[in-house]
Amino acid sequence: MSDGALAAGSAIASRLVSLGSSRPSVAFLLPGQVVLASGVTMRSLLAASALLVLAGPAVAQEIRPTLDKIKETGAVSLGYRETSRPFSFLDADGKPTGYSVDLCLQVAAAIKQSLKLADLKINWVPATPADRVSKLVKGTIDLECGSTTITFGRMEQVAFSHMIFVDGASLLATVASGVGEVKDLGGKRVGLVANTTTEKALASALNAASVKPQIVNVADHQDGLKGLEEGRLDAYASDHLLLAGLLATAKDRAKLRLSGEIISYEPYALMMRRGDNAFQAQVNRALSALYRSRAIVPIYEKWFGSYTQVPQLVNALYLLHSWPE
Repeated sequence: MSDGALAAGSAIASRLVSLGSSRPSVAFLLPGQVVLASGVTMRSLLAASALLVLAGPAVAQEIRPTLDKIKETGAVSLGYRETSRPFSFLDADGKPTGYSVDLCLQVAAAIKQSLKLADLKINWVPATPADRVSKLVKGTIDLECGSTTITFGRMEQVAFSHMIFVDGASLLATVASGVGEVKDLGGKRVGLVANTTTEKALASALNAASVKPQIVNVADHQDGLKGLEEGRLDAYASDHLLLAGLLATAKDRAKLRLSGEIISYEPYALMMRRGDNAFQAQVNRALSALYRSRAIVPIYEKWFGSYTQVPQLVNALYLLHSWPE
């Protein structure tokens, strides 16, 4: 029985006790009522039973503990992003790949070993900034492997793993626009994805610079790049490494310029359902093992280049999250 059902049962029991202890000096019974004991009527018990029945569907809709679900089904559902290069995107064969995807695969392997499963099927489910949280809450995905920033607002709905990376918001602009920094955005057409931390960071930076551009909402990163290449946008705002990934895939990189200005702090993590402590501990245990053993180094170098050039903040987060067993 869930906490909600227990709470409902407790409330009903308390009500029955209060009915029984009231002991009215005169009992007025409606037709069909029968006093069972201490003033409790059959109608009271029927009402209580109805409440418990109504509580049933809510209990049935609750998501099972993730590790139990994985053990019973032999599968784990991983959410991925289609265009968040180099963290999470589709490769030339249409398969999910990227730094965050590789970390999730390491986590899945650790879970398989921990649960002593002969095999573990990976169900890949696409997720966007608009639906990633709802897909977690509903149980459509068990772990989101993207480029999601940890925020207190999101913590009201979901939980996060150890930090996996640190980045910051910046701008990718057309050379023709003359945009190099936020101060150059006055009257320019600036694309961004709604409901992201970049949206809030850019608003703060624009306010500080007293600049008013024309904000254009785009569906995703690829749509932002397309807007730049087709001349619909002068600049596109997102996290710096994501913009670098877009620039690397642009049709004509000479026509685009990546700003060196960083306007926010973006700590990335894998995202999961709230309240599932056992699953969260398993995810963090796997990440700590990667960091502690330095097995993270080849994964980092696969996507970002030589580890000798790793940013100090990223190296520090690996060290700080190398928790012992």
